[in-house]
Amino acid sequence: MNFPRTKIGKQGRWPQALVLFFLPIFLIFGLRWFFYEPFVIPSESMVPNLYIHDHILVQKFAYGLKPPMGDGWLFKWSQPGRGDVIVFRYSENRDVFFIKRLIGLPGDVIRTKGMSLTVNGNIYSLDPYGGTGDFEEFNLQKKYIVRFDQESNFDQTEEREYIVPENSFFVMGDNRFNSHDSRFWGFVSQDLLVGKAQFIWLSCEETLVSMPFICNPATLRSERLFLGIY
Repeated sequence: MNFPRTKIGKQGRWPQALVLFFLPIFLIFGLRWFFYEPFVIPSESMVPNLYIHDHILVQKFAYGLKPPMGDGWLFKWSQPGRGDVIVFRYSENRDVFFIKRLIGLPGDVIRTKGMSLTVNGNIYSLDPYGGTGDFEEFNLQKKYIVRFDQESNFDQTEEREYIVPENSFFVMGDNRFNSHDSRFWGFVSQDLLVGKAQFIWLSCEETLVSMPFICNPATLRSERLFLGIY
């Protein structure tokens, strides 16, 4: 027995074509808006932990859910912790992103002088690590490596005190004497937070001249691939 064929007209194919076309786009942008967003390190402010041309992934849902566009939060389920490496928008230019280490939470009293860092009366200990200028800093919760470049122009003699206001953070670069951070332009609003830096997925010494966001394969840093950020 022969059954008549059902003809699918052009109108029947259009919904399927639209789904196949837009679904990958929604998945890609959905992952970037709500889950992970890639960034490239542009400066030496986070040396020795992050280097220029490190390609990193930032977890956007680490502390809550943010809207696809704009600042603020849709939902929040956790607070950033001292020592977290965070990415945020620069308050004076929302199109510029910074990456720093979170030092102070709302209400914290922070004092800095040279290599000394005190938070709420607790002195962060420094133990020599590796080469000259690198130290392991302990903030009573976690350890990480910081660098003090004695050849920088940073004023190491002046003692400064900062009181972190409500809904704000105090941040510093790990390259302490070569970082433009809260010591210079103030605090970071929680609404400007993008997410928590998780790991390096690609790293290179140089990028392609014609495409500055693409690594030059000849200068790949293989030892830094898929390296966690702590």
